[in-house]
This record gives sequence, C-alpha cells and structure tokens, in this order.
Amino acid sequence: MSTLALVSIIVTSAALFGWLSIRVIRLPITIGTMLLTVIASVLMMFLGRAVPALPAWAISLAGRVRFEDLILHGMLGLLLFAGAFLLDLDYLFREKLSVTLLAVIGTLLSTAGIAVLMHFTLPLLGIPAPWLECLFFGTLISPTDPVAVLEMLHRVGVPKNIQAQLAGESLFNDGIGAVLFLAVLAASRGQAPSLSHLGALLVIESGGGLILGIALAKIASELMRRVEAYQVEVLLTLALALGGYALAETLRLSAPLEAVAAGLALRHFNMGHTHAEISHDSLDRFWRVIDEVQNAILFALLGFEVLLIPFTSHSFESGGLAILAVTLVRIAVVTLVLSLVRLLQPGHASSLITLSWGGLRGGLSIALALSVPYLYSHTWILATTYLVVVFSVVLQGGTLDLFLKRAGRFQ
Repeated sequence: MSTLALVSIIVTSAALFGWLSIRVIRLPITIGTMLLTVIASVLMMFLGRAVPALPAWAISLAGRVRFEDLILHGMLGLLLFAGAFLLDLDYLFREKLSVTLLAVIGTLLSTAGIAVLMHFTLPLLGIPAPWLECLFFGTLISPTDPVAVLEMLHRVGVPKNIQAQLAGESLFNDGIGAVLFLAVLAASRGQAPSLSHLGALLVIESGGGLILGIALAKIASELMRRVEAYQVEVLLTLALALGGYALAETLRLSAPLEAVAAGLALRHFNMGHTHAEISHDSLDRFWRVIDEVQNAILFALLGFEVLLIPFTSHSFESGGLAILAVTLVRIAVVTLVLSLVRLLQPGHASSLITLSWGGLRGGLSIALALSVPYLYSHTWILATTYLVVVFSVVLQGGTLDLFLKRAGRFQ
C-alpha cells in the first residue's frame, strides 16, 4: 500500500467518524472519532473469525503508522504551537504562579505518587511491578496532554482564568515530563543521573528550548511585519512551528517547550503591530483549522492503535488500578498546589474540580509508552497507558460539563 493510500484511509476515517459524531451520536468530534474508531477496530477483530483476512489487513495498516515518531517528531510541534499561539496571553500572565507550580511541582509530585502507588498495589493483582517500570509509567502518564486539554476547554466553556491554568500547565509540563522520562531511560541503561545532573539537564534543555523559541519568534514577527501578503505570513508561521521544533531536536533542547515559547512569543510580538502590518484574523483562522483538523486525525489514529496494543488477561485489572491511582494522585496534587498558590496569593480564584477532572491524558502518553524500551513496554505499561488514555479522553473529556453541572460549576 502506498503512503498516499494510507493517508487517504486515515483522513477518510477521521472525516466519516467526525460526521457521525456530530450528526448521529452528537458527541464532540475528537471524542466521537476516537470512540467510533476503537469500536470499529474491535469489531474488525471479532469479524476476523468469519473473514480472517480483515484483521490481518487492519493490523498491517495500523502497523505502518509509526505512532511515536508521528507524534513526537511530527504533529506535536504544530499542535503545541497552535495551542500556544491561540492562548489568551493576558490571563496566562495573571496565572503564571499557578501554571508554574502545576507544571513543575505538580509533574514531579504526580510522577512520584503514581510510581509509588503502582509499585505497591500491582503485586496485589499478581502483576510484578519493579521500580523502574513504575517510574516509566509515572513519567509518561503524569504530564497532562495539551491536545486533549485544549480541545476540551474550547468546548466546555470554562472561565478564562481556569482555562489559562489548565491550558498553561498542559503546554509547559511536557518539557518537565520529557526530562524525567529521559532520566528514567538513562537509568534503565545503567546510567542513572545524579540529582545535580538531572537539575542541570532540566535547566539547559528547558531553558534552551524557551530561549530558542522566543528568538525565532522575534525573527518571524519582524519578517511578517515587512511583507503585505497573508499567504507569506502563514508560511512564516509554519516555518517557525516546524523548523523551530526540528532545530530544537537537533540541538538536543526541549522541542515541546520551544514550540510553546514560539507560539506565545509570536502572539506577543505580533500584538505590538497593527492589522495593517500583520494579518491577525487570517493567521488565527488558519491555526484554528490546523488545530481542529490535526485533532480529528490524531484521535482517529489513537483509536486504530488499539489493534497493536498487547492486551493480556491482567490488562484491564492493571488499567482499572492505574485509572484510580492517576485520578487520586491528580486530586491530591492539585489540592496541594492550589493550597500553596492561595497561601502565596490570597483570594486566588481556581477550581479543584475542573483542574482535577480536566487533567486529561492523550496521544503524548501513548507515544512515550511506545518509546519505552521493548523489555519494559511489553509488560503492563503500554496496555495500561492506552486504557488510561481512553478513559481520560472519552469519559473525563466527554463528561466534564455534566460533571461540573452536577457537582456545582467551577467550585
């Protein structure tokens, strides 16, 4: 099968399931697309008893998509840039303390808490859980996914200040999670870094990525101001989103943070220019379309990925336990961080319910799980991660509005 045929099948599936989501089952496009794709994939496996060639074809098709490379070294740069570029900078600046604490302290505490819970509870189900495997799982499942979070925020209608807290956390905690993941990866190879080395790695990679993104955004903004053609301005933003991400990877800096910094900085620099100098409306429309189309395709791919997950008899047990552990740790961490923020900023407005239930996991977690060395990923980690993501996207993302109405909105 040619690459064009493969892309055509994926895009057609996303379009068809997106249409069914809106027209028939009346779910948000991303949630409905992922749910219908999972159902279709499972049905193909069951129909394989009557038509053996069908599941073999579906698995072969899904296997041709290198999901971790597509996400980590392809779509993620565009998605992060779009999310950051379209964010409300005024509210993000006001919430800088809560965003910083959630993204840094929250990710560190979440990683440790989830790893500890999984290490001591999985053996109760008869599943071996060495510390290294639990740390891998903790690092990849702790960062909230910006793609899933931003889509949910646009739909639910959360107040602007809480949107800034949740969206800002999800955009910035990827860099922290990536450094922790690399540290555990090094430990799995017998090269465990010291705390000082880990701190230096965090500062250099994260700080370097932020500085690079800001510098490239300044150049792009100045070039955009000097041309009167919105098509060229769009191309310059694409070059910034794709080229900046690739350059950060080449320089071994945090590419996710570079993309976030570039999007935020470009918005900031562009706001200093008039509509006569920068095509603000055309740029916003373009990046909203890019964001929404990529979301639909990404969640269709997430659904197809079920064909390649090595489920075992214990997968649903470990998945249920992980869902409970991730949820409890999220509530505990958000409670602690918000208490600290309110101590430092009396009267700070936030929502424990929204931040806890809205901390979604998505494609980034699965991409990282697929990047875990084979010896560890084919234990309980990959299947458990997939089940947590399905629960997070479909149930948490799909019920947040109803959950808030039932519990008392934004309390």
